[in-house]
Order: sequence, then C-alpha cells, then structure tokens
Amino acid sequence: MTRIRDVVQKALSTGYLTVEAENQLRHLLTTRYDLEDFKAFMSLQEAAMMGKVKQESREERCGI
Repeated sequence: MTRIRDVVQKALSTGYLTVEAENQLRHLLTTRYDLEDFKAFMSLQEAAMMGKVKQESREERCGI
C-alpha cells in the first residue's frame, strides 16, 4: 500500500503534484497514518506555499 510519504517524496523530487497524486493524498488522509506521514504532508504543504512544488490542479484552473 502506498504511504503519504511516498506520494510526497515523488512530488518533492519532481517539483510537481499531479491531480492523481492529490486525489491519492486525499484518500490516504482519510485513513490511519503515522507521524512520519503527517510530517511529510506538512513539508509538502510548505513546499507548495513557497512555490517549490507546482500543482497540476491549480494550473488547470488558472489556465496556465
């Protein structure tokens, strides 16, 4: 089973979060997860806010 930290690591390494990965994270966040997954998710949030990770869903909405 995929873990939150696995999805986050891919996004951080590529600098891109796909819509599919966002949906996967939404699902994973509704299940039980450990502190490492929580920390990973928070690091993804920070990276997105700082512009280090681009979100496919935001590009689609903004027409980029």
